[in-house]
Amino acid sequence: MTALSRRRLLTTAGATIVAVGGATTLARTPALAIPPGFDKVLYWNRILLGAYRAAVGNPAASPTLLSRAGAMMHLAIYDAYNSFANIGAPYLAKYSRQGNFSYDLGQNVNWAAYRVLQSVFPTMSFTKALSDSNAYPPIGEPGPEGWSTSIGEDAAVAILNNRVNDGSTNTTPYTPSTAPGQWRPTGSGDAKTPNWGLVRPFSLSSGSQFRPPLPGGFATVTAMLQSAAYTAQFNEVRDLGRDISATRTQVQTDIAFFWACDLDGTYKPPGQLFYHTNQVSSARSLTEAQNAKLFALVAMAMADAAIAAWDAKYQTSIDLWRPETGIREAAGDGNASTAPITDWKPLSVMRDNVTRFSPNFPAYVSGHATFGAAWAGIMRRYFNSDSMPEVLTTEDPHAVGVTRAPGTFTAAARENGRSRIYLGVHWQWDADQGYNTGEAIANQVFNSRLR
Repeated sequence: MTALSRRRLLTTAGATIVAVGGATTLARTPALAIPPGFDKVLYWNRILLGAYRAAVGNPAASPTLLSRAGAMMHLAIYDAYNSFANIGAPYLAKYSRQGNFSYDLGQNVNWAAYRVLQSVFPTMSFTKALSDSNAYPPIGEPGPEGWSTSIGEDAAVAILNNRVNDGSTNTTPYTPSTAPGQWRPTGSGDAKTPNWGLVRPFSLSSGSQFRPPLPGGFATVTAMLQSAAYTAQFNEVRDLGRDISATRTQVQTDIAFFWACDLDGTYKPPGQLFYHTNQVSSARSLTEAQNAKLFALVAMAMADAAIAAWDAKYQTSIDLWRPETGIREAAGDGNASTAPITDWKPLSVMRDNVTRFSPNFPAYVSGHATFGAAWAGIMRRYFNSDSMPEVLTTEDPHAVGVTRAPGTFTAAARENGRSRIYLGVHWQWDADQGYNTGEAIANQVFNSRLR
């Protein structure tokens, strides 16, 4: 690290940080000054969600890349925070003060978050967000050489260096199969991040550590398609998940869209769970130190959930087709009990194919279910209780004003997985095995990291 980066001086109150020309600014100047003692973890999580909303297209808006970015930012925040206040074992390391500088915890946390975000979202600018977060001067008196953010810099650079060559830039193309039961694109473009299951995890030994059995436990596609279990799931999603379903209730439709958040412009599935973490944290008045640890655990579990889910999707012998394909092409599945409906559409693409969504990656396992279970498992363990009386909200544009109060973290995760059947984009075993995978990840992360 250069002397300049190690001795970076903090801006003082009211200073302006010039944004990179032409880049996207994600934070606006608040109407009122940020009050002293504001929670920097929650603040930077809100900035992160702004980046999620601004991420557009394939693969930029993939939940895989977004979950990785979230883990990197929150782990950098955690290690910077932990270098000032002992809140647990470090993720990578604790960092020491340099020279005759003074150090402010908050502004080092701010710098750690800023440096990571600016690196993982290089087309966006976070300088205004950093300036706003430093609206108040550091606490105490400057040292002989002034104030320094080298601890935040060290934490950020360590995380960035740790993720170099982690497999996240692997662009090896995926060739879809046309065989019955195997996934092929359904209208949303080429396969999204097909090599993500090979990315080096944040806590797991590999993406396959908790790999679930093949769909239904069947060893071959033929056996799966001809089974009674497949027939039952086929019939269920055919009726419940269709755009013009006569059996899906309004509550089920609300659940489908509440948990969706697939569209560009929303905070995407990982962002929704980060937002729900914020809702729970705020309702329970967690301290900033508690949030630093909670969000780091949630972020790490969700990042590994993405890797594990994409391992199951792409790195096994059955890259399971979506209901949209399976129902339309049922004439070729070898199952006399499944009748094709060639114009069948899922609820997710009802009305038009522009503002709705058809996931462009295999069905098994459900990413939503895996994310949701990993999140719920961390929350349940962190609070040592499954109770969740908080009312949750969503920003999916097709669920405006819809709220959910599942009552427990487990129920929220189960509902999240079930929502994908109502939306018509998954089979039930996608949700069930996604849940099991996410729960195993949460257990691993919570019991082995940041203790």
